[in-house]
Amino acid sequence: MLDDTRPVLSSRHTAAVTALTPVCAQTTWRPQVPVDLHRTLAPLSRGGGDPTHRVGADGALWRTSLMATGPVTVRLVQRGLQEVHAQAWGPGGPELVGGLPDLLGGRDLADDFEPRHPLLAETARRVPGLRIPRTGRVVEALVPAVLEQKVTGRQARAAFRRLVLRFGTPAPGPAPEGMRVPPSAEVWRHVPSWEWHRAGVDPQRSRTICLAMRCAPRLEQAVGMAPADAALRLSSVPGIGVWTVAEIAQRALGDSDALSVGDFHLSQNVGWALVGRPLDDDGMVELLEPWRPHRYRVVRLLECSGVGKPRFGPRLTIQDHRAH
Repeated sequence: MLDDTRPVLSSRHTAAVTALTPVCAQTTWRPQVPVDLHRTLAPLSRGGGDPTHRVGADGALWRTSLMATGPVTVRLVQRGLQEVHAQAWGPGGPELVGGLPDLLGGRDLADDFEPRHPLLAETARRVPGLRIPRTGRVVEALVPAVLEQKVTGRQARAAFRRLVLRFGTPAPGPAPEGMRVPPSAEVWRHVPSWEWHRAGVDPQRSRTICLAMRCAPRLEQAVGMAPADAALRLSSVPGIGVWTVAEIAQRALGDSDALSVGDFHLSQNVGWALVGRPLDDDGMVELLEPWRPHRYRVVRLLECSGVGKPRFGPRLTIQDHRAH
């Protein structure tokens, strides 16, 4: 198993390096509603060893991305619930900074959201800055989502980390050590079969990713589509079903209603939190129907509440595909 621990730069060292490296673009966003930087972007992180997402010792959040205009590293700092400062390095810096409101949930409209449940009402009151992010990067959401199909989160995170470290490019600017920019669709498409195998990725998942990368430009167009049309476009790739479409839509499209039906734990967690007993997928869908178009928002609020199913019962068995 890969070691997920990574060295973290001290706040003093980070500040010194950042100050000496000219930024490509920067801005300070002051939204009219509260925005909680770390909770909003938490779903974009693929574990503590994610080479594309890091929190520094000073609390700054670092992310890398491959924008249409090129690679970028961004450093985000919360300065109160209605102020976030961004510094970006690399050719994609101006593009990312220009889309900062989208990334931090600027398009996420929750005025018509009604909690309808004491737990949701209390959590919404406690975390008023929780928003649904919209990265606009379909490939960057698709690859880790497919890696997470039918395996444990630990396995998927280890595979993602290994592959990005192997095939990603060094993060521009003064990024913390070990950060990488995610590979392009063309690079993902040509990852050798033995590298997928070494990362513990079975042929079905690697085949799905390679098929998706062949039509990556068409999939990226889903960002500008209505949710139903986007889902249809994404699911046109063999191996991408309802669960994977929802995982992509939640992150790349900022869809506050995208529900991950088919998740191993989600229906049980939702059931325990809202009605005090486990549910299957059909029961969860029926229970959450009154919250449309905010079903994913309900899920995020429940995650922030910390309430879920008790820690007992069967767990998903870890399958080591490298042994086959």
